[in-house]
Amino acid sequence: MFSFEIQSSSSRARAGVFRTPRGAVETPVFMPVGTLATVKALDPDELRAMHAQIILANAYHLHLRPGDEMVHRRGGLHRFMAWHGPILTDSGGFQVFSLASLNRVNEDGVTFRSHIDGSSRHFTPESVMQIETNLGADVIMQFDHVIPGQSEHAAALDASERSIRWLERCRNEFARLHADADAPRQTLFPIVQGGIHADLRRAAARRIADMGGWDGYAIGGLSVGEAKPDMYAMLETCDDAIPTDRPRYLMGVGYPEDLLEGVARGVDLFDCVAPTRMGRNAAALTPDGRVNMRRAEFREDDRPIVEECACACCRRFSRAYVRHLVQADEMLGARLLSLHNVHFLIALMRDARRHIVAGDFDAWSRGWLARYHSDPSPS
Repeated sequence: MFSFEIQSSSSRARAGVFRTPRGAVETPVFMPVGTLATVKALDPDELRAMHAQIILANAYHLHLRPGDEMVHRRGGLHRFMAWHGPILTDSGGFQVFSLASLNRVNEDGVTFRSHIDGSSRHFTPESVMQIETNLGADVIMQFDHVIPGQSEHAAALDASERSIRWLERCRNEFARLHADADAPRQTLFPIVQGGIHADLRRAAARRIADMGGWDGYAIGGLSVGEAKPDMYAMLETCDDAIPTDRPRYLMGVGYPEDLLEGVARGVDLFDCVAPTRMGRNAAALTPDGRVNMRRAEFREDDRPIVEECACACCRRFSRAYVRHLVQADEMLGARLLSLHNVHFLIALMRDARRHIVAGDFDAWSRGWLARYHSDPSPS
C-alpha cells in the first residue's frame, strides 16, 4: 500500500514518488499544517488549486478538541475535513516540548494538563496509536520525547533512548490495532532523535533502521532552539545511517532557506506552521526575503506581492490592496497572505524537484539562496 521510488537525484537531493492508498506524492514536498483539521484560513479547494499533495494534522490537539472518537464516528479525518488526499498526523510528541510547563514525563508516558480546560490527560505510546488510528490519517507518527535543541548530551541520550523504547511499544500496539480488517490503511513512521549530538543521532538512526519494516523515517527534535548550522549538520550525520530507499521527513521545518538546505541533504518531506502564522502577522514570503506588508512604501504599490507568483492573491490583488486589508485588520488580509505563503513553499519544492531532474539543483539552489539573503536589512 505504501512505496517510495527515487526517480532522479542530484548529489544528495532526490526527486521521488511516495505512493499511498490515497494517491501519489511527488517529492520533495512541503506539507501544509492543518493542526485542528484545517490549514488556518484556507479551504481544501484552495489547497488543491495550489497543488498541495499531502497535509498534516495534530493528534494531541484533535484529541482535546473535538475528540478523536468523535472524528472516528464522522468517518475519519478525510471525510470530516473534506480533504481526500493523503494526511499525516503528528503524535503529540512536539507538545512534550512546546507545552513543557503543562506536562510531566515518565517511562509510561506523558501526563498533560489541557491548555483548553485544565483537565488531566495521560498519553502513552499505546493510547496515541489508538488516537491516530481513530483519526485515520494515512501516515501516523510514533509518540516520542522531544527536548530543547541545545540540550546536553545526557538529556538528549535519555530522550532518544526513551523514544526508541516508546517506538517499540507503538509498533506493537499498531500491529494489534491493525490486525482488524476494518482498520484504516495506515503506516507508522519512526522518529530519529538525539539532539545536536552526532553520535546519538547516528546510533538512533541505525537502531531504528535495524528494526526494519518502516515505510519512511522522520527526523525530529530539530528547529527547537538549536542554531541552523547545527540542524544542517545533524541532517548530514543521519544521511548514511537512514536507508536511502525510504522517504525522509524533517519534522516542523518550513522556512524557505531550511527547505532548500534540507533537500540538499537528502530530505523529502517537510511541514511547518510558519507560512500561515506569518500570514496572520502581515508577513509575505518573496524570493528576496520576508516582507512586512504594513510598510508605508506599499500604500500605493500596484504590483503583486511577487511578480512571477501564480497564487490567487498575486494574480488578482495589489500590494496596496493587501496592505490596506492588513492595516484595516480585515480578515481577508490574513487569508490572502496565508494563501500566498503556503503556495510559495509548495511552488518552491516543485521548482526544486524540477531542477533535481534537470541535474542542476546545486547551482540553482545556491543562486536562489543568494538572492533570498541578498537584502542586508530584511523586513
